[in-house]
Amino acid sequence: MSHADHQSPRSSVPAAAPTSSAPAHGPAATGPRRTVELTGAQSLSLLGGAPLGRIVFTQRALPAIRPVNHLLDLGQIVIRTHQDSDLFAQARHHGGQGVVVAYQADDIDPLTHLGWSVVATGYCRPVTDPDALRRYQRLIRPWSDRVMDCAVRIRPHLVTGIRLTV
Repeated sequence: MSHADHQSPRSSVPAAAPTSSAPAHGPAATGPRRTVELTGAQSLSLLGGAPLGRIVFTQRALPAIRPVNHLLDLGQIVIRTHQDSDLFAQARHHGGQGVVVAYQADDIDPLTHLGWSVVATGYCRPVTDPDALRRYQRLIRPWSDRVMDCAVRIRPHLVTGIRLTV
């Protein structure tokens, strides 16, 4: 039996075929990538055009990450949520001070490995103004069928970004 036909006693899936040492072809083989640091303004501009991101917060003393869609409004990141969410509860509990979160968005091509990634870290606070909340409910359409009757705003204090280029 050849190595490629061998099956592990723990799995019924055939072992992966040995990889070839031949060079890769296509866009992914264009050469080594460089990492270029972006300014805060460039990073926020890219984040504002992204359709989705990931909110990073603490849940029961451990990091939690949720994919969400967002809106960039006057330099602040706004996401809709529901009243029972851990994120909203923490933001409300910390009141005017807010709770520290990170927000990450990227656009990296899986074939070429080129693109960008942005991380914004700052304080998250609930949106309490009824007019602003109604506006965000019109502008941000949640993915879930759950009622998203609340919103939070992240005021970034540290914004970093990189562009992956050739």
